[in-house]
Formats: sequence, C-alpha cells, structure tokens
Amino acid sequence: MEGWRKSRFGGLILRRLEKARKIGEILDSKYPETPIPLDHVDAYTLLVAVMLSAQSTDKKVNEITPKLFEVAGSPEEMALLEVEEIRQIIREIGLAPTKAKNLRRMAEQILEDGGEVRPDWEFLESLAGVGHKTASVVMSQAFGVPAFPVDTHIHRLAARWGLSDGRNVVKTERDLKAVFAEETWNRRHLQIIYFGREYCPSLRHDLTSCPICSWAATKKRIREEMGG
Repeated sequence: MEGWRKSRFGGLILRRLEKARKIGEILDSKYPETPIPLDHVDAYTLLVAVMLSAQSTDKKVNEITPKLFEVAGSPEEMALLEVEEIRQIIREIGLAPTKAKNLRRMAEQILEDGGEVRPDWEFLESLAGVGHKTASVVMSQAFGVPAFPVDTHIHRLAARWGLSDGRNVVKTERDLKAVFAEETWNRRHLQIIYFGREYCPSLRHDLTSCPICSWAATKKRIREEMGG
C-alpha cells in the first residue's frame, strides 16, 4: 500500500512537471516580455503601488499613483503627510482608509530602519500592510530575487490547470515553485496574470477553447465550471 501511495504521488508530480513544461512554453511564446503592470520608478514606489493594488485594478492604481507620488515619492515625504491627506488622494481605491493608515505607518517604519526599502524578507513582511505576496512582488521585481507571488488569479489558474490542489495560496505557491524552474519564477507569475486576463477569465470561460485549459484541465473540472 505504501509503495502504491509513493507511486501515485510520484506519478502526480511527473504529470504536473510535464504540464508545467508545456504551459511554460506557451507562456514564453505569448509573453516573451513581462513588464510590470504597476507604474513605479524604484523599490519604494513599487511597494506602494502593490499595497494599493489589493482589491483594486492595476489600471485604477496607475491612475492614482502619479498624484500620490508627486507629494509622497519617498518614505520621508509619505511620513510627513497626515493619514487623511493620503486617504483623500487614494479615496477611489478599495479599502482606502486602511491603506492610508498602512502607507503612513509603513513609511515611518522604513525611516526607523534607515530610510531604504531593503531586499530582506523579514524586513518587508514586518511593514504595515505588507504580507507575503506583496513582499514577493517587491523581492522579485525590484531586486531580482527569485520569488513566486501568488494572487487570487494565479491561485485560480493553478487549480484549473491541475498544477495545485488549490487548498490555499501558501500551498499553491509551494506547488508552483516545485514544477517551474527557479530561474523562471520572476517572469512566470506575471505571464500567468497576463494569460488569465487575455484568455482565461474567472467567469463565463469556455475551458474547451482555452489555449491551456482545453488540454490541462481535467474533464471533471471542465464539467464543474461549464455546468456540463
């Protein structure tokens, strides 16, 4: 029985690795360039933009940040603003009151640490309003440290494609890191986001015609999502 379990588990890993290889080829062909969808000029402005992007769209964030960065383009400037001033600037962003408080406190913490956004996991995840996913984006895109940020879209597609069982984002991140080569992580997570937006939406999606779902999703998954 134990041998069967190991064989079954090993077979699952091999299937996922083969799927990931083919998916990677498709993503590389469709998205050879992976620009960061959030406008920024340095690690600090990227951190701010990612913090604002939670429960909001990149488009809306990019509309808001120019005005914010005019008056708070550095931690020093952000810390000088009142929370209400920040909230007024970002009021069209989801969860604006909470984000305004976090932005102010985050800036103060950076100043207390020496004034720079550092490529350090513990430091980044200690900042107000910064979780593992936000820290992962900054580490990967600002500093080039291999990371695989998993948002709700990547979590959904990984489950759809059978690369993870989709229990939670922590498990999904671990599963994706296991099947994609480390040197691809920093571009792969962006490619999956781009693919999801263009080909693989969450609602009213025809899995049978999708360039990846059509062969990567199980028949059971296709039936469940398409009501068949």
